[in-house]
Amino acid sequence: MIGRLTGKVIAHEADGSIVLDVGGVGYELAAPIGTLGRARPDDTGRVTLFVHTHVREDALALFGFADEGERLAFRALLGVSNVGPKIAVAVLGALPAAELARAIARKDLSALTSVSGIGKKIAERLLLELRDKLPLAPVHVTVPVGTGPAAPRTAGDDEERLRTTLTGMGFRPAEADRVVATIGDRIHAAPLPELLREALALLAK
Repeated sequence: MIGRLTGKVIAHEADGSIVLDVGGVGYELAAPIGTLGRARPDDTGRVTLFVHTHVREDALALFGFADEGERLAFRALLGVSNVGPKIAVAVLGALPAAELARAIARKDLSALTSVSGIGKKIAERLLLELRDKLPLAPVHVTVPVGTGPAAPRTAGDDEERLRTTLTGMGFRPAEADRVVATIGDRIHAAPLPELLREALALLAK
C-alpha cells in the first residue's frame, strides 16, 4: 500500500484531482479541493502528499492529502455509515479537517448540509458518529526553548505525552495504550516525532 508520495504536480483538475510525477511515474490521486494550496512545496517545487490507498474488488484508487490530519479526517469519515470516498472528499473540500472538527464540536448542521451531496440525514449521522473523533486543531510537535534548566522527566511523562498526542489526533484511548505498550522502553529514548511516526505505522496495520 502507498502511504506517502513526493513529486512534481504535472496536472491539476478543477475537481481537485492531481497527477503527481514521482521518478518518472505519474500517480493519479483524487484529492479534496484546496489540497495543493495547503501542501508545502520544497525548494525544487516538489510536494509531499499523504496517501490513502482504497482497494475494492474492481478498482484501486489513491487519495491525496496535504497533511496527516487531513488523511485521518478522511479515514474517520469513511468509518461513518453510508459515507464513501466520494462524499468524504467532498466534505474535506468544503470543510478542511480543522473546520470540520469545529463544525462537529458546535453541532453545526447547516455547515454540513451546505456541502454538495450531504443531506440532513447524513449530516446528522456525521454529527453523531464523528463526535470526539476529530481533533479541534492540527497536532504540532514542538520542542520548547527555555532559558532555565528543564524540569526532570519521569518514565510516566514520556508515556503520557505520546498517549495524549495520539488521543488528540482522534485515536481511542485503548488504541493509544496498545501502541505505548508495543513501543515499550524505546519511548524513553527516542524523540517524540520519531515515536509518533512509529505509532501511526502501528495503528495503520
